[in-house]
Amino acid sequence: MTDIAQYRNIGIFAHVDAGKTTTTERILKLTGKIHKTGEVHDGQSTTDFMEQEAERGITIQSAATTCFWNDHRLNIIDTPGHVDFTVEVYRSLKVLDGGVGVFCGSGGVEPQSETNWRYANESEVARIIFVNKLDRIGADFYRVVEQVRKVLGANPLVMTLPIGTEENFVGAVDLLSQKAYIWDNSGLPENFTVTDIPDDMKEKAAKFREQLVETAVEQDDELMMAYMDGEEPSIDDLKRCIREGTRKLDFFPTYCGSAFKNKGIQLVLDAVVDYLPSPTEVDPQDLTDEAGEPTGEVATVSIDEPFRALAFKIMDDRYGALTFVRIYSGKLKKGDTVLNSFTGKTERIGRMVEMHANERTELSEAQAGDIIAVVGMKNVQTGHTLCDPDHPCTLEAMVFPEPVISIAVSPKDKAGVEKMGIAIGKLVAEDPSFRVETDEDSGETILKGMGELHLDIKVDILKRTYGVELNVGKPQVAYRETITKAIEDSYTHKKQSGGSGQFGKIDYRIRPGETNSGFKFEATVVGGNVPKEFFPAIQKGFAVMMQEGPLAGFPLLDVEVELYDGGYHAVDSSAVAFEIAAKGAYRQSMPKAGPQLLEPIMKVDVYSPESNVGDVIGDLNRRRGMIKDQEAGVTGVRIKADVPLSEMFGYIGHLRTITSGRGQFSMEFSHYMGCPQNVAEVVIAEAKARKEAK
Repeated sequence: MTDIAQYRNIGIFAHVDAGKTTTTERILKLTGKIHKTGEVHDGQSTTDFMEQEAERGITIQSAATTCFWNDHRLNIIDTPGHVDFTVEVYRSLKVLDGGVGVFCGSGGVEPQSETNWRYANESEVARIIFVNKLDRIGADFYRVVEQVRKVLGANPLVMTLPIGTEENFVGAVDLLSQKAYIWDNSGLPENFTVTDIPDDMKEKAAKFREQLVETAVEQDDELMMAYMDGEEPSIDDLKRCIREGTRKLDFFPTYCGSAFKNKGIQLVLDAVVDYLPSPTEVDPQDLTDEAGEPTGEVATVSIDEPFRALAFKIMDDRYGALTFVRIYSGKLKKGDTVLNSFTGKTERIGRMVEMHANERTELSEAQAGDIIAVVGMKNVQTGHTLCDPDHPCTLEAMVFPEPVISIAVSPKDKAGVEKMGIAIGKLVAEDPSFRVETDEDSGETILKGMGELHLDIKVDILKRTYGVELNVGKPQVAYRETITKAIEDSYTHKKQSGGSGQFGKIDYRIRPGETNSGFKFEATVVGGNVPKEFFPAIQKGFAVMMQEGPLAGFPLLDVEVELYDGGYHAVDSSAVAFEIAAKGAYRQSMPKAGPQLLEPIMKVDVYSPESNVGDVIGDLNRRRGMIKDQEAGVTGVRIKADVPLSEMFGYIGHLRTITSGRGQFSMEFSHYMGCPQNVAEVVIAEAKARKEAK
């Protein structure tokens, strides 16, 4: 059994193209896990093992691997940077104890870095920062450190300084040991020399070391008093303080290097071991009840506690379904029976494996702190808790974002129908942000996701991995509806057809609710005119109807319904009668309450060369965009805007045309907002035409 204090469960996350996968690749080479480094641009990297990842040079799904450094076991997850796959980052951060945030030396803090940083803050994950690609043109370590401070509101604790800039970048000054690490041009990570700090950097290094020591000793009052009296703290004391401050998220140790050129990675690995917490040092996960409310108990990380684990990822491969599991406490052996607290069912553990990207090593047992995969679990989904059947518990569940874009697909031939059903079932189990619905009227299958790239990849996987050829419709926007006026109304449902009939009368008020409040129902009936036992049926009747708004059949948001009076019949009234009354009331009153169409607004972040800024802003304005902010950088300008999703289809091609191929953008869902009348009319007409065509 490995000592849990020697474990480091870490994730590597950043914006697209900041060099996460390349950094992971170098770590694996240095720790002896692989003998030949694969490059992302050649489609050969270890953790990007999907065909689509190799082709596009991007990471799509998080990959797990394990390696060893200085007698410590590192469980590493390489996560995607593209905004359409943030759910992979979110669920990985949920089960990690520490992280390495990678920032591009020239790009700095980019949009996706902000989102990932926010997720990491919410999950309270300790991090170190690695400013990568310092050998590139326009790279500036000090500018990125300043951006981390300003844009992320974080406190970077500078631990190393770069020696040389751009193509002259040769190594780093380690401020703690006050030594310079200089690599030669062979590109081999082990070819470095440790020398004294270069003369031209001594002053700067002294200044930054003073800042480092002052920040670190704030974690220990005695050390701070001694330091103020002129006593220099030892390196061990400083390391202890930095570790404590990193764990408490007071600051983030910041390193520099070039993963591609193999410079600076050893110092980052040392920092992972020295400063990121082991599983026992992290505040334990809260246990919740079935409704998701904290019970006051926590999942203490210990081998001696009952078994508790969280399933954080499902992956389907040629050997069957793999369930990735983070074990929080206890031990797990082959043949054990575990309880899934979400379904209430038990499952027997067959094969357990340790993952190295898409390769695996068989295990006979695992313990608290481990990240493993279990083969062939039947009813487990992302976010489910697995526990000892004698000690049932629920770990804090995961909440996933709602999809904002959909496409209709159908197989090209009859033989593909069954194949498509099975394949889509597997994709939905793997990715909680990917949803599937069947349009009952047309029989079409609707795929829903987080963006065009997200759905594009899913269709590609269906075609190549599962051999399903599809006809793909054009993307559809997930519109919503709401109401703008408060009204008071009454509805009576009565039906007499021999024997006992149906009767239910309700008097109600309908009001627009707060933004993002969903559907709220309250009953203020006095005097028993509508008995209490019928309230749930009335609420259910309204709630069911909310799925289809009065304008174009899109779900209705942010509505409050108050039941204030009504009438019932001692014999003919029933729950069914009142539910039907509520449905009739909805149909009668919602069209009178000033219904309005809502459209999804995206937070768009565009990078443009300075010479094209005017054209890019003009184009965003034509797309009904609201420009929020402009920020000039060394290599171009970042423009932040809120733009309706319906105007953003095919934007990347247009942006590349405007900027001669140099522009980039990312977007994520921000909020819903009222549609202008002319746009709403077109959407409503299209929705009606689709209904009539069916």
